[in-house]
Amino acid sequence: MSSSTADIETKVAEDVGAGVWQPIGAGVVAALVGFTSSFAVVLAGLTKVGATPAQAASGLLAVCLTQAVGMLVLSRRFRMPIALAWSTPGAALLASTGAVSGGWAAAVGAFAVTGVLIVLTGFWERLGRLIAAIPVEIAQAMLAGVLMPLCLAPMKAVTVSPAVVVPVLVVWLALQRFAPRWAVLAAFAVAAVGAGVDIAVTHRRLDVSAMVPRVELVAPHWSWQAVIGIAMPLYIVTMAAQNIPGTAIMSSFGYRVPWRAAMITTGLGTMVGAPAGGHAINLAAISSALSAAPAAHPDPRRRWIATCSVGCVYLVLALASGAFVTLVATAPKGVLETVAGLALIASLGAALSATLGSAEHRVAAVATFVVSASGIAVFGIGAAFWALVVGLVVRWVLGGPRVPPVG
Repeated sequence: MSSSTADIETKVAEDVGAGVWQPIGAGVVAALVGFTSSFAVVLAGLTKVGATPAQAASGLLAVCLTQAVGMLVLSRRFRMPIALAWSTPGAALLASTGAVSGGWAAAVGAFAVTGVLIVLTGFWERLGRLIAAIPVEIAQAMLAGVLMPLCLAPMKAVTVSPAVVVPVLVVWLALQRFAPRWAVLAAFAVAAVGAGVDIAVTHRRLDVSAMVPRVELVAPHWSWQAVIGIAMPLYIVTMAAQNIPGTAIMSSFGYRVPWRAAMITTGLGTMVGAPAGGHAINLAAISSALSAAPAAHPDPRRRWIATCSVGCVYLVLALASGAFVTLVATAPKGVLETVAGLALIASLGAALSATLGSAEHRVAAVATFVVSASGIAVFGIGAAFWALVVGLVVRWVLGGPRVPPVG
């Protein structure tokens, strides 16, 4: 074999290796960033609607597994980097809603109903258009109101556990300046170290048996309050803040998401994961930007490998769900809320910007935000639903003919 032939074969082998390892690496980064930046929000949301630590761990495991399987199926079937994620805004909604009539079993029933609605969206285009017809200002104002109390939590936690929380805030702020993508991941790492030190100093014991991954199945209970107060807002916020932006991000990279297949896959995944405590899965936004961008691979036809890599990493992370919940449960008070709040600040900023973006509907949007942030519950139905009602009514009233100003 001539030296030139050997050089060519070596170059081809290097190109093939680079073609595989580059998207795999991008997928690993996307998975780690996605998980660590918002798993605390999921745990907070599930706990607030009545889940025990074991049930919250089961719910985290369920959404990890269902989105991983969905990613592997969709990306391989369509050869596109179709990334899925749990509904982070949906988890924030749960945290602001709190317990509903019927308790945890009713929340599980609401999760299942959400999955049914997502599947219907795939088959019935009019339903999708109806959700898209909700004014952006109203939908984002509802989301901003949901996020506001959670984003205030780090400030409240400073007074409760300053020794752990203050270093977390400092590291998060420093990384926001120099490496924003890693800010929440670094904050979580500092929180984990601080919690570990606190546990060691106070001689508290970790429940090792609780770290073993297990599924806690609960029979759904059907409650109309949970359907209206959880399922409907969860469906709306998941569609408006995740699925629709997710398709837009994919389109910006030249991919046309197979809408029906994506909705059926995520809807069925939500339904399957509901009895185990999984609240909702959907098209990803941040993970899509990481796995569908040219940084994942120069060739768009090879970027689907990155999404397969994301799915494989989530299968591994699912096994650690019990360990994460155990660490959080033993950590000083306020640590979970701090990490969750920091993870949602960027989302709050984007939601507020959209809320105040249009002067024409600003009053309706602010009214929506105020009701959503109030946390009120009427007839056992949470504030998110009433915020949408108030916002749409105010917009309708103010949308009529305007009286000219006197003078």
